[in-house]
Amino acid sequence: MDNKKINIAIVGLGFGAEFIPIYQKHPNANLVAISQRNEKKLNELADAFNIEKRYTDYDELLRDPDIDAVHINTPIPDHGIQSIKALKAGKHVACTVPMATTVEECEEIVRLTEETGLTYMMMETVVYAREFLYMKELYDNGELGKVQFLKASHQQDMDGWPNYWPGLPPMHYATHCVGPVLALTRGQAEYVSCFGSGTIREELIGHYNSPFAVETTHIKFKDSDLSAQVYRSLFDVARQYRESFEVYGSKKSVEWPLIEGKPLVVHTAKKPEPEIPEEVESPDFAKLLPKEIQPFTTQGVYDTDDNQHLSFTQGAGHGGSHPHLVHIFVDALVQKESPYPNAKQSANITCVGILAHESALKGGEIIKLPEFTLS
Repeated sequence: MDNKKINIAIVGLGFGAEFIPIYQKHPNANLVAISQRNEKKLNELADAFNIEKRYTDYDELLRDPDIDAVHINTPIPDHGIQSIKALKAGKHVACTVPMATTVEECEEIVRLTEETGLTYMMMETVVYAREFLYMKELYDNGELGKVQFLKASHQQDMDGWPNYWPGLPPMHYATHCVGPVLALTRGQAEYVSCFGSGTIREELIGHYNSPFAVETTHIKFKDSDLSAQVYRSLFDVARQYRESFEVYGSKKSVEWPLIEGKPLVVHTAKKPEPEIPEEVESPDFAKLLPKEIQPFTTQGVYDTDDNQHLSFTQGAGHGGSHPHLVHIFVDALVQKESPYPNAKQSANITCVGILAHESALKGGEIIKLPEFTLS
């Protein structure tokens, strides 16, 4: 393995704290700084993990010449502007989902990476979850046959979440279901059509002038006969947390379990009808990682559920994806290669959701993805 070290700073230490020991143990990373506005919590974490540099001011962090790259884990409305600031400051960027909240911010991030040669990666957990990696392995090995259709969902009860969450349009945060349908074949969305369904409570509607309880989007792939369906709900829908992904092929199809913790269901063509479905426990894919961070596919930072960040608890540990995300980003910087998803791919994934909501407000009107998201 290359001995080069990348100096990393983590920005945002709620969910972001999950990544501290992973970077500390990655053989090609130096976690040199962490940042959070709450100085008391910042110092508690920095002391616990023996991190010398600690910043409450993001702009001050970006002026630190020792930092090569930032991993942003701040609230959704900050992602776009903080990524843009980091790229302008000459830092590589990894950013939790979504990439941004506007098409314009996505375009600026893509433009800056093209102008500077810096690396951007959206840290989408589902496309590195063990279940997805299992399906990707089947696809890459030809076991699925010809892929005919893709489907995904992300349903979550966001009542009680703070700040910008109340009334958030479902498709504004759709990367957990858009990401996997595009990632399996490394496809690109060409255009979308979305319908809203149902109505959320009156007190929620006014936050974003969005009434829909559920939004369902059809995605047409560029230069392909494929289309995909994704759906999303956040309020007033009775459903256990579910990030699901399903692929339907000519030889095999794989369906996500309806209940968290249950096995995947693999359907194999041309068997006797009762034998077509088979329950399969997804294997872990720690084998893809440096040995130093392999244990993190099955454990988080914290020892008890009482201390785990809510997104980690509800998301069932995000399928062991966290060390994969760290390794893909760090390795891309070491090898000077493009990670998946890079800036354009991240923009394509993110803009599907933003434009899908626009489509829903216009009664399902077809909206094309902008050229800057396509290669």
